[in-house]
Amino acid sequence: MSKRIIGLAIGLATGLALAATPVAAETVKVGFITTLSGPAGIIGKPMKNAFELGLEHVGGRLGGLDTEIIYGDDQRKPDVAKQLTNKMIKRDRVQFISGIIWSNLLIAVHGPVTRSDTFLISSNAGPSAVAGKKCSENFFNVAFQNDMMPEGMGKYMTDKKIDNVYAMAPNYQAGKDMIKGFKRMFKGKIAGEVYTKLGQKDYQAEISALRAAKPSAVFIFLPGGMGINFIKQYTQAGLSSKIPLYSAYTVDAISLPALKDAAVGTFGVQHWSPDLGNSVNRRFVADYRKKYGKTPSFYAAQAYDTVMLLDKAIRTAGGVSDRAKLRAAMRAGDFPTTRGTFKFNNNHFPIQNIYLREAVKEADGSYVTKTRGVIISAHGDSYAKSCGMKW
Repeated sequence: MSKRIIGLAIGLATGLALAATPVAAETVKVGFITTLSGPAGIIGKPMKNAFELGLEHVGGRLGGLDTEIIYGDDQRKPDVAKQLTNKMIKRDRVQFISGIIWSNLLIAVHGPVTRSDTFLISSNAGPSAVAGKKCSENFFNVAFQNDMMPEGMGKYMTDKKIDNVYAMAPNYQAGKDMIKGFKRMFKGKIAGEVYTKLGQKDYQAEISALRAAKPSAVFIFLPGGMGINFIKQYTQAGLSSKIPLYSAYTVDAISLPALKDAAVGTFGVQHWSPDLGNSVNRRFVADYRKKYGKTPSFYAAQAYDTVMLLDKAIRTAGGVSDRAKLRAAMRAGDFPTTRGTFKFNNNHFPIQNIYLREAVKEADGSYVTKTRGVIISAHGDSYAKSCGMKW
């Protein structure tokens, strides 16, 4: 037998042996960071619940691949969030980091995560600082840009001819963005602009100053326990029947069980509502109520949508190894979402509807928010034009 034939035979044998060796399947690894301890756990736990429900709905396998989720409690501390992301990237070798409630935490981890070539997908925080010139091809937001919903409330209150508003929010990035967004669209007078401590419980001093300012209405962004405490104290001060209260991300499924009648009749703005009629949302709300015995919050809906985005993108890209394909698949924004109408802007923040919602008491004694109309359709944020990404 000639050397050439021998070489060919060896090559064929080697090829057959390689073909018979099973190729190791890819494993999807996701780090999900949220606030699970302390007072802010009232927000983070529903996010984790909804993320797990989403995983159940896709069979426990994102994109049909073996999936590992590493959960982390950031304790609402930027340094803890940075430690968690560092560990997840270097030790656990995750391809995605998601979750993140608080804008100051997201700003702290944004650079380290995106520079590591790991995808960072926010399930809530949407700071302006990463929506414009500092946008990144490795960052996606599946929730909102902070200014967007207050812009809708500013337009609504202007259309209602309310001309003198007292505005209040916590003193951190999201609070500043919210007030800025509100002022961008509100055409009347700002009677007061107050920034409170993040996590504050006692608002008596602020309420006294508010009363003295004699505004026509009040606009607040006070999520979670902050909103519960403020609205209870506002009602106890006798102001709820005198000065109408409007909000963004304050009166929702998290706060309503504690606020009850104190919240009834107040109006808020959001991009999602449990009564939206699309099939994905109906299934999500029904199964969440069945599994956890509660109506889901918008935080939960966003975490669920994060799972749907990942599942669709990984299936479309054929795995997680080709980052360019993954990025293109996520940019398509055609995943099954609870919001029905959704697409990504060039800065990877959502373009979506802004809904007016009213807190009501149902005949069975339960408290819910109901959609009262669309304030702005297919609304994009004001920072996208400063983002250099073109796709």
